[in-house]
Amino acid sequence: MACAWDFQFRVLLLGDSGVGKTSLLRWYTDGEFSSSTGQTVGVDFCSRVEEPEDGVKVRLQFWDTAGQERYRAVTRSYYRNASAVILLFDLTARPSFDNILNWYQEVIERTRPEPLIYLLLGTKSDLRAQRTVTREEGQTLADTLKAPYLETSARTGSNITAALSLLCRELLKMARQEKTQGERWKGRCTTVPEAQHTQKRTCAC
Repeated sequence: MACAWDFQFRVLLLGDSGVGKTSLLRWYTDGEFSSSTGQTVGVDFCSRVEEPEDGVKVRLQFWDTAGQERYRAVTRSYYRNASAVILLFDLTARPSFDNILNWYQEVIERTRPEPLIYLLLGTKSDLRAQRTVTREEGQTLADTLKAPYLETSARTGSNITAALSLLCRELLKMARQEKTQGERWKGRCTTVPEAQHTQKRTCAC
């Protein structure tokens, strides 16, 4: 049976608990925002098919990980097969920004040697009066990580589509530039267990 997409990439979301990983994904996949999303337990799965170019379909598999330390043993097992990592911090919570380098280092220590695409996102940009991290600080950190940086809001939807579309284009570019990886990823049709499919519409970040 033919795949409904040409490329498929696993994207890992990492960041402290409460930064809004699930809310961001819910807005991106379902177009809705809920202020009552609970904490993720272990790992949740969501997916969406993008068409960055006419006739080219890219399926992004999002693995939304719990930020709490007690779930780290579970979430770390998902690092190795990731093609991209989205690092998220809350613009209104300074400690979540300070911990980004720890999350980044954890990925470096546990992933395959092939290059990964990184994206740094500041969340809750709509809470301007409460922000404790400046745009300049976020950009400086992104430059250190050699990653694009955007500030997003799951409440308003600001920059979420732009951020994930950018990530999709970067992944497609890397797949084409890296010939060996491109051959491995192109046409990859992974069967996702039914239990994970049922999480798609209830992905709570």
